[in-house]
Amino acid sequence: MTRILVLDDDKGVVDYLSESLTELGYDVVGMTSPADAIARVSAESFDLLLTDIEMPQMRGLDLLRAVHQAKPRQLVMLMTAFGSIELAVQAVRAGACDFIAKPFRIEVLHQSIERALRERNMMREIVRLRASATVDSPEGLVARSTAMQKVLDTARRAALVDATVLITGETGTGKTALARFIHASSERREAPFVDVNCSALPETLIEAELFGAKRGAFTDARESRPGLFLKAGGGTILLDEVGELPLALQPKLLHVLESSTLRPVGSDDSEPFRARVLAATNRSLEGSLRDGRFRPDLYYRLNVLRIEVPPLRARRDDIVALVDHFLSRASSRFGREVIGVSASAMRRLMAHDWPGNIRELANTIERAVALTANDTITADDVTFEGDSSAATTGNPLEQPLEEIERTHIKRVVDAHQGNKAAAARILGINRRTLYRKLRGRD
Repeated sequence: MTRILVLDDDKGVVDYLSESLTELGYDVVGMTSPADAIARVSAESFDLLLTDIEMPQMRGLDLLRAVHQAKPRQLVMLMTAFGSIELAVQAVRAGACDFIAKPFRIEVLHQSIERALRERNMMREIVRLRASATVDSPEGLVARSTAMQKVLDTARRAALVDATVLITGETGTGKTALARFIHASSERREAPFVDVNCSALPETLIEAELFGAKRGAFTDARESRPGLFLKAGGGTILLDEVGELPLALQPKLLHVLESSTLRPVGSDDSEPFRARVLAATNRSLEGSLRDGRFRPDLYYRLNVLRIEVPPLRARRDDIVALVDHFLSRASSRFGREVIGVSASAMRRLMAHDWPGNIRELANTIERAVALTANDTITADDVTFEGDSSAATTGNPLEQPLEEIERTHIKRVVDAHQGNKAAAARILGINRRTLYRKLRGRD
């Protein structure tokens, strides 16, 4: 049964709330002394502390800090008869799970309590996932979704043979991570893994970079040096963004793949290489074939085995685990103790289409961890590229009044975990007006 400690200096309020909440099925303890309440919370386990914010002995915000010093993860909900936006924001930033203005109906309080408990449970689930998550898979290869489970199953089977694999998918889906997974799952795992970004190599030097060059082959070739194919040894070489290879180089690459030998620039002799070749692209090679920008014979040589990595929007079941992974990584990087993600923030993350896929998700969580003022990522902390909520630090004198108003309303709604009735009370408008003003963003 859910245990709630109700604290108010007015005994009549304590008795009313204790009786009402008991009828709703909660186990309620009522108190009027802040000092006694702090001692009780420190010694016992309560799911929620519901406290007044204005008491003669101690202000609710001071009580909140004292409670969190003893129990950092204790849920605290504040009540006040002196409601204001500034005080609400101050309470949430100090760690309150919600803020409710007197007078309120018991039904509204009940909804706020249930929402806070659901959010607490989601945070606990994220922490539990962190404790049980495996760390042996490369980053981005969470496979809780059926789509990614199929991808990893295919990759494991591909690792058992030495055939060329073409990995396709949108930018940021984790194609390189999948290539590393294939390498790590193969008998070549102890040998080097060489990742070559074909789009980043200068066209005039790409042949020498891949196949090597003899001394004097060109102006800067002061000594002979092996290419990346030979540096991979008996390991794996990934030709990332293979669709960007210059057309003139493609027949030379085809010959290398078919003969397992290469000829360094400036040399008359061929040398064998032993590396396994993987290729990846976010471009439609079929389209490049039709446009004459990619050779059909090279395409068929690369496309022996093919694995399509699905976009993040097609594998939403993976988002929670990925969020937890990136949250842990960013918290460690910035030296922050961010323990989880609020329910409203997770809803925002789950609803996004992620055009940048896993890379965008990683950047979003890293930005949220770096900027949050709390130990939990809130909806206000989650901003996306091009999202108006990410531009709230701009000069308000250069923003339209309607945009400033909508941004402020959004902050209040998010501070109340999406409770629009509570937000309308804080803003001093009715719900119909609130919905109308929000319609521009919803």
